[in-house]
Amino acid sequence: MVFVIFYEPVVLTGQDSSFPYSVRLEQVSVPGLPGFHSFAYAQHQGKWLIVGGRTDGIHARQPFASFPPNHNNSHIFVIDPSTGEFFAEALDPLSTGIREHLQSTNMNYHQIADTLYIIGGYAFSETAGDHITFPKLTTIVVSETMNDVMSGSLSEDSFGHLYDERFAVTGGQLGRLDNTLILVGGHRFDGRYNPRNMPTFIQEYTHAIQSFRIDDAISGPEISYYSKVVDEDHLRRRDYNLVPYIFRDGAPGYMISTGVFQREADLPFLYNVEVGKEEFYKPIPDFEQLLSHYHSPKLSIYLEETEELHMLFFGGLAQFYFQGNQLIQDDRVPFVTTISVVTRHADGSFAEFALTEEMPGLKGTSAEFIPNPDLPKNETGVTLIDEIEAGEFLAGHIVGGIDTPIINPFFTNQTDRTSASYTVYEVWLDPAESDGTPVQQTPDGAELYPNYPNPFDDVTTLHFSIEGDSMVNLEVFTVDGKKVAKLLSSEMKQGEHELQFSAGELSSGLYIVRLQVNGTTKSRAIMIVRSG
Repeated sequence: MVFVIFYEPVVLTGQDSSFPYSVRLEQVSVPGLPGFHSFAYAQHQGKWLIVGGRTDGIHARQPFASFPPNHNNSHIFVIDPSTGEFFAEALDPLSTGIREHLQSTNMNYHQIADTLYIIGGYAFSETAGDHITFPKLTTIVVSETMNDVMSGSLSEDSFGHLYDERFAVTGGQLGRLDNTLILVGGHRFDGRYNPRNMPTFIQEYTHAIQSFRIDDAISGPEISYYSKVVDEDHLRRRDYNLVPYIFRDGAPGYMISTGVFQREADLPFLYNVEVGKEEFYKPIPDFEQLLSHYHSPKLSIYLEETEELHMLFFGGLAQFYFQGNQLIQDDRVPFVTTISVVTRHADGSFAEFALTEEMPGLKGTSAEFIPNPDLPKNETGVTLIDEIEAGEFLAGHIVGGIDTPIINPFFTNQTDRTSASYTVYEVWLDPAESDGTPVQQTPDGAELYPNYPNPFDDVTTLHFSIEGDSMVNLEVFTVDGKKVAKLLSSEMKQGEHELQFSAGELSSGLYIVRLQVNGTTKSRAIMIVRSG
């Protein structure tokens, strides 16, 4: 379904884009480099280690044709962007368990010092005789493995391996806070993909943040600590971006940026979730990110002088995109060329902007942003701009991804026109403010009116209108994002509607009422409960 939202680029005072840079992409020549996407990477002394992922384009719709084993990335690559050289070594010398694991796609990974941690991932396993999500952790000594690849003598001495069913996760993200690894979201997917939920696979979301520590990472990995927090509403996320984050008090963290799929609809989530230390997480229910919804390159920069955090997203897939000043809603979630910025202002409010600069084509999906290691950063990878000398600087590189000549190859059954990208781009930031088109946060098509009475201590009336017959969800959340009531989830006729809501056992305080129409949030309202 495609909608055109006519939009005048006018926003409230104080919401104009304050992103203080323009973005420039410069392609780097790496002759002969094959394409790959959905891979894991690590860095050492200016070179990159590339592991896993796929060498074809977006997966096919037909179960027999999706994720063919011959397009698993069965090599380890070392790339030197400064010289344009690369080296490749087949995984064949490794034992079966490690070899199968390291040719999987959408693995969860994170580099700590000279060790790359890789968890889960999905691919065909000869041992299992089927496509599976691997219940495994593999660790890699980055520097030694790079040397082995460049010398053509891959050795298993640089690898550690651990089997654990809790690590059967694909499409999540792996991060680190203090000395603890955190595995955020994802799902277990075993069997052959099909788009109609026919019985060719078994799928289970983790709905979780899993925290753990690994001892003896190479010689004999063991889990020395494990904890898990589950939230089936807010942590049902996969194929999203886990964005380096810094809280307003300066503490390091991450932000879960959108992702898929909503329980009630095959559409992306539009609200984000903050993640901090000691299994802290907090939804951001009063802001919707419209311009980036799947895994893509991302970059976070923080300006201490203005107390603003800017999070950039490069291309990828999105339910919304701009054509001129018109905001287009396409529920097929197409490939886009958008470079967008989500800004958290000093007062804690969020805003989103589409930059004038765009990707050089429909790029970015399942690509990686490899940051410049020489720039100052916080614990989770936020670039600290105030510590960088004035002038244009290299923020990092965009590597690989999926290329396509058309925006919706999956839904038009033209996945064979897509391919794995071999391109590498430098990302330069120039200290000249970039023009940005702000995103309207409440698209037309429905309206939620203030409830009455408000405040109330027993019963209040909710009133909303919709422009056409639609699937409507009406829910109540606490201000920190916890769902406390689902008032409506059904097909509704065009026009105005009223219903009553009883506060019941709710304690006194502020609550947010959210109106969703056909899976997209259209309006919110604040109601105040004064119990007893």
